[in-house]
Amino acid sequence: MIKIKHVTKSFILPHERKYTIFEYILSFIKMKRGYEKYYALRDINLDIEYGEVIGIIGDNGSGKSTLLKIIANILVPDSGEVITHGKISSFIELGVGFQDELTARENVYLYGILTGMSKKEIASKYEEIVKYSGVKRFMDVKLKKFSTGMRLRVAFSTAIQSNLDILILDDIIGVGDINFQKKCFEAFQKFKKERKTIILAYHHIEAIEKLCDKVLYLEKGRQIAFGPAPKIVKMYIERNEKNKRKSLT
Repeated sequence: MIKIKHVTKSFILPHERKYTIFEYILSFIKMKRGYEKYYALRDINLDIEYGEVIGIIGDNGSGKSTLLKIIANILVPDSGEVITHGKISSFIELGVGFQDELTARENVYLYGILTGMSKKEIASKYEEIVKYSGVKRFMDVKLKKFSTGMRLRVAFSTAIQSNLDILILDDIIGVGDINFQKKCFEAFQKFKKERKTIILAYHHIEAIEKLCDKVLYLEKGRQIAFGPAPKIVKMYIERNEKNKRKSLT
């Protein structure tokens, strides 16, 4: 289970940079602030039950990725708390922690440890990781020579081998080539059958409605609604259409 209680998160956004003493003095005289506080999330509250598949929707800048990073313990909220039970594996920024000067083989061990596996576990699953990645010929090549797609394959193939309870996805299933996307969907369906808790942010609304049990709708960092997927998706589409009509008048 995951409990999200009154979570608020802000960031400091700098204004134009000042390069001269004159600019600093002028800014001081005008009492012009050199930054502003931007709220990415405001007072988010929801409970996610064991085995539920939760979708997060909203326009760009609505706070989807920020919320996922807070749940995954990548970011810390300004206020509120997130209580989780179980091991989390987050596919938010696949490959974070990779070292370009190391080979793909060495990075599998490094990334596996970062996702919570022991060296012994990685060794026992190594052949399966390599087979799933589809880049067996290149495992002793330095990672800096890999394409973005190849890096994603290695990261994804390693990460899904961890014994996770909670899976967090941020638009990953929409990244990469067709074969990679197919593998992502296959892994997603496997975890769903195993009753893993899944939290998914994805721009493909039809897929969200089809795959998810419930949906959280965010708008400019605020929680608009949380409930059954068909109902919330319909609300999102209707509000978007209404806003488009307003902008044309």
